[in-house]
Amino acid sequence: MSSTPATSRRLFLRQCTATSALLGFPTILPSSALGKDGAVAPSNRTTLALIGCGGRGTEVVKNFFNDNRVQVVAVCDVERESSRYNKNLTKKTGTFGREPARRLVNQTYRTTGCATHEDFREVLARADVDAVQIATPDHWHALQAVAAARAKKHIYCEKPLSLTIAQGRFMSDAIRQSGVVWQTGSQQRSDVHFRMAAEYIRNGKIGKLKQIRVGLASDNRDNNGCASQTAPAPVPKGLNYDLWLGPAPDAPFCPARLHSNWRWFFDYSGGNITDFGAHHLDIVQWALGMDESGPVEFFDLKAEWPAPGSLYNTAPQFDFAYRYADGTTVRVKDKQDFGAGISFEGELGTILCARGKLDIKPLELRKPLGESDVRLYESQDHFRNFIDAIQDAAKTAAPIEYAHRSITIAHLANMALRLNREKLRWDPVKEQILDDTEAAAMLTRPMRGPWKLA
Repeated sequence: MSSTPATSRRLFLRQCTATSALLGFPTILPSSALGKDGAVAPSNRTTLALIGCGGRGTEVVKNFFNDNRVQVVAVCDVERESSRYNKNLTKKTGTFGREPARRLVNQTYRTTGCATHEDFREVLARADVDAVQIATPDHWHALQAVAAARAKKHIYCEKPLSLTIAQGRFMSDAIRQSGVVWQTGSQQRSDVHFRMAAEYIRNGKIGKLKQIRVGLASDNRDNNGCASQTAPAPVPKGLNYDLWLGPAPDAPFCPARLHSNWRWFFDYSGGNITDFGAHHLDIVQWALGMDESGPVEFFDLKAEWPAPGSLYNTAPQFDFAYRYADGTTVRVKDKQDFGAGISFEGELGTILCARGKLDIKPLELRKPLGESDVRLYESQDHFRNFIDAIQDAAKTAAPIEYAHRSITIAHLANMALRLNREKLRWDPVKEQILDDTEAAAMLTRPMRGPWKLA
C-alpha cells in the first residue's frame, strides 16, 4: 500500500534528525526542544537538588538550567571548595565543591536562594525537593539512590550505576518498589548515532552478525592534576573526608585519591572498564535487544596492571570477550584500531558508531528505515526526557534495570581479569556466577560501618 502525503510527511519528520546525521546535514530543532518554551509557573516546576558538585556534577546540572520547568534549589557536597590544576600544578583548571555550585546556581537564576548542604541526608529530608541529581563517586551511588527512592525523590544518577552487581540489583528493585522516576546518565541512549546503529542491527540491515568489537576511550590517570601526590597528607580544610569515604575502606587522604582520579581505585570504581564500558556496552545490549538479560560466558581475558605498590589498581590496558547464549560474540579492548566506539560486523556490511559518528558500509545500506521496521524509543534530549517522565509520565530513555544489566557485564569482566581466569560463566536469569565460588564472593562486598544497604 502506498503512503498518503500526510503519512509520508510524518515519516519524514520522524526521521529527519537521523537522516541529517547520516548525511552530514545540520539539524534544526524547534526552540521548545531546547528549553526555550516560555515562562513556567513556579508551582509547575520540578525542584531539583544536586548531590555531588565535582566537574561532572556541575556540567550535568547546566543541562537542567536550559529547561524552564526545572528550578535547582539546593546543592550538596562533602567539600566546601577546592581547585583543580593541570598536571604541572601551575594552572588552575576548575573550582569545585558546594560553594562554587551554589554560586553557579544563583548566578544562573539571578537569585541568592540556593541552599548548601554537606550531608546528602539533609537534602533528602527537604520537603521542597522533588528530584535529585546524583553525581558522586560510584561507591556512593547505591546508598544515596536507595535513600532518595525511599524519600520519594525522583532520581537522575550518573553512570556507572553501581560498585557491585549485588548493589545494582538492590538499587533496581528499590527503585521499582518506590515508583519514583529514574534516569541513568547514559546519554548515548539519547544520541541519534547510537539509536540509528541499534535500529539497523535490530532490523538485520547488515545481515547475521559475525562479531561486535568495542573500543573504550583511553583512560587518563591524572584527571585532577595531582596523580603524583600519593603520600598521606593533612585533610584540607573544608573537606569532610570521612564522609567522602563513606562505605569504602578507611584510607589515608592524599590529593591523588579524589577529584575524578577515584575512578582508578577498585574501592571506589572499576577503572575504564566500568567508566566507559557503562556507555558502549550499554549500546551493545540495546542493539541486541538484551536490555534485561546479558551474556553467558567471558573468555580471552588479558590485562596489564599497574606496578606493585602503585596507588591506582585498576587495569589501564585490557582485552576480553564475552558471548551471548545465541553465540553472538563481543570483543572489548581499551582501544581498538578504530579508536573508541562500537563496530558491528555482519555478513552484509558494517556499522561503526561513536560519539558524533555513524559510518555504515557499504553505501547502499545508508537508507532511512521503513514504516514496518522496528523502531526504538527515541529521546533527543536526555535531561528533558527525565523531566518529561516526572511531569508527563513519559518513559525514560535509560531505566535503572537496563543500566544494571549493562554495568553487570563490566563488573564480571573486571572480576574475571582480577582473578586471572581463563573463563567465567554467568547465568543472566538467576544472576549467578557458575562453578566459581571465589568469583561469586565478589558479587558483593562489605561496607564500612555504620553504612549498610538494607
